[in-house]
Amino acid sequence: MTEVVVTGLGATTPLGGDVASTWEALVAGRSGVHLLEHEWAQELPCRIAAELAVEPSEVLPRVRLRRLDRSEQIALVAAQQAWDDAGLSDDLDKERLGVVFGSGIGGALTLLAQDDILEESGARKVSPFTVPMLMPNGPAAVVGLEFGAQAGVHAPTSACATSAEAISWAADMIRVGRADVVVAGGAEAVIGGLPMAGFSSMKAMSTRNDDPTHASRPWDRDRDGFVMGEGSGALILERRDHAEARGAKIYAVVAGSGLTSDGYDIVQPDPECRGGGRAMAAAIKQAGIDPKEIGHVNAHATSTPVGDMAEVKGIKRVVGDHVVLTATKSMTGHLLGGAGAVESIAAILAIVEGVIPPTINLDNPDPGLDLDVAANEARKVELNAALNTAFGFGGHNAALLFTKA
Repeated sequence: MTEVVVTGLGATTPLGGDVASTWEALVAGRSGVHLLEHEWAQELPCRIAAELAVEPSEVLPRVRLRRLDRSEQIALVAAQQAWDDAGLSDDLDKERLGVVFGSGIGGALTLLAQDDILEESGARKVSPFTVPMLMPNGPAAVVGLEFGAQAGVHAPTSACATSAEAISWAADMIRVGRADVVVAGGAEAVIGGLPMAGFSSMKAMSTRNDDPTHASRPWDRDRDGFVMGEGSGALILERRDHAEARGAKIYAVVAGSGLTSDGYDIVQPDPECRGGGRAMAAAIKQAGIDPKEIGHVNAHATSTPVGDMAEVKGIKRVVGDHVVLTATKSMTGHLLGGAGAVESIAAILAIVEGVIPPTINLDNPDPGLDLDVAANEARKVELNAALNTAFGFGGHNAALLFTKA
């Protein structure tokens, strides 16, 4: 099987405007969650979120900002970082360059803002860029146009599994010979009144408004829901011989991936994590390794009462009880469609740096948590393989297995 490697990383998150600052904050155990000061947030049950540490306006020219939804802006920021990190140049064969970049919700903020303009000022005042800004494939399209990708530009939309699924699709594009290089990842930016009100009405979000930095607490007995975040992660995937021929640095190997669906419920996860477990098993099978070789799982764990413990069951059943878990959403909040890519970057850097970021706020572990977790402090460990899991509303499951280069 063609070996697929990771040669570039990019990110903009609530913890930092790039990979280095995000990683430093993750290892230090810093939270990016804070109380929202926006007027629209004051009457919501949940008034906390993890907003970007660095605004896109500090990176992109003003003329570009006006024509892009926030999700497209941050997708472009992360993808450009990954491109530069990989040392790719414009003379790359664009017919062999692909993009797989997703968004779970897309340009919801644009849709809401332009609807307000329509109601208040009439149709003639609606931006001509409205449709390209709100369409869910917008981030993928923007990234593809930025680099001139011609091997195919694809945009999976699988809720919170979106960007992990994008990485799986990207690896498959290379394995079947459709591309030599693929920009893969996802972005989400929907911190706004309607999305947060909707999640709040579902009782899915934490209401720990008086203590924002301790609100996201995966696997803790006192968890009461997830905290919404925004951000984007991008990876450059490349055929190994192509990367070696140009002297690229290689972070890790995309050894295996698994995509399944629960067939259980539109919102609730399967309490036994059967679909998620099959995704993990598929990734391990494709990689052709013994589960005992996997030393770490960067778990989906969102800080919800049901989902966290269901995932533990799946990990224990499929991977084993020897792994060290962590949940970086305890610091970043839940980046929705951007989560899988950012957390894959964290899993890759755990292998490269030999450090597992902590799960902060894990003060009173759930009685059912019978696996080892890097709780509240980073863990130094030698890793040969790490797994990232991502699950989404609708029963979407994705698992990505990375191994040492």
